[in-house]
Amino acid sequence: MKAPAKRPAFLLFFPLAAVLAAIVVPLSVWAALPGSGWPPGLLGSGHGHELIFGFALALIAGYTLGNQPRQVLYPLIGLWLAARLAWLLMPESWLALLLSPTFALLLAWHVVPRFNAAKKWRNKITGPLILTICLLPIAWLGLLIAWRYRPELASQLPLDTQRLLHTGVLCLLLLMMFMGGRIIAPAAAVTLERQGREPRARLQPHMESALIILLGLAVLPLLLPWLSDAVSYRWSGLCLIAAGAVLAVRCLRWELWRCGERPDLLAFGIGYAWLALGSIASGVAFINQHAIAPALHLITIGGLGTLSTGVMLRLYFQRSSKTPPSTGWVWSITGLIAIAAVLRYFSGPAAFAQPLLLSLSATTWALAYLALTVKMLSLGRTL
Repeated sequence: MKAPAKRPAFLLFFPLAAVLAAIVVPLSVWAALPGSGWPPGLLGSGHGHELIFGFALALIAGYTLGNQPRQVLYPLIGLWLAARLAWLLMPESWLALLLSPTFALLLAWHVVPRFNAAKKWRNKITGPLILTICLLPIAWLGLLIAWRYRPELASQLPLDTQRLLHTGVLCLLLLMMFMGGRIIAPAAAVTLERQGREPRARLQPHMESALIILLGLAVLPLLLPWLSDAVSYRWSGLCLIAAGAVLAVRCLRWELWRCGERPDLLAFGIGYAWLALGSIASGVAFINQHAIAPALHLITIGGLGTLSTGVMLRLYFQRSSKTPPSTGWVWSITGLIAIAAVLRYFSGPAAFAQPLLLSLSATTWALAYLALTVKMLSLGRTL
């Protein structure tokens, strides 16, 4: 019997993730600034919900699912699309509340077992980490059910949806630290060896281990529902500052400034530097419990934006022409993401106090992902 034809998951999930990223941020600004209130799913923390439970989960799906038969891939795509539309248009409905957790659970069911064969404890972290990210929509649903049916109980819990979003960002930080290092380290070593240089550092497993522990300890207190914000955020903040310092040292030891012939590798290094800067800034904000949003956006816009666009460009160019991404595409998209991150940071903790900066940040972010979408669709025709 003939095996069912399989298709790479990234060919569908990556363009859809890029389109979602391009429209969600400008629409969230539109929903709030002119007072239109549309789409309702992007008001308040709605855009954070979509960028973590929609955009980030689509990236994870595209990167980890590999080749899948159509009877697996297409239902996952359909469920993801239905969840996004339901949340954008009817965020308070049971349909919207149930679709995102359902997609997340199905994704975990397909992806997490792939990492069970790992031998070293550092490699074993990937499966549980992805599972944790996939379980966050379930926790979100549980909190909303508690507020709807047991408000007297929910009001006594320090854990809320805002804290869940912050937890999601830190989980993504840990995942990006791990995956980013696994991409950068071997590529940097090979590039330096071709130049006749001996790499000073490769994977740096001791630093990777320290980062897994520090970032894991930063995530844990935010997930404990009985800990107050004062305790959980301050403990998490101390761990983030320490992790940011280790991230910076690890990135510097790769000597990426010597890899000028590989702009894609330099862009990955910039993304890793955003993680270090965002980790330190978020740690300070957590300890002071002030200006948390601008600091976290250094991770989500600077780090996630740069690394996600870099991964998507790299994979499409490798599969279509077996070459690294072209210099123009790398620097234009990386530059737009950097502008978006800086403008969002300087728009301040009250997001709509600086509407011009916020609008410009949303515009440059959207332009980066629209350009990326066009390029992926163009290259995808040859795959």
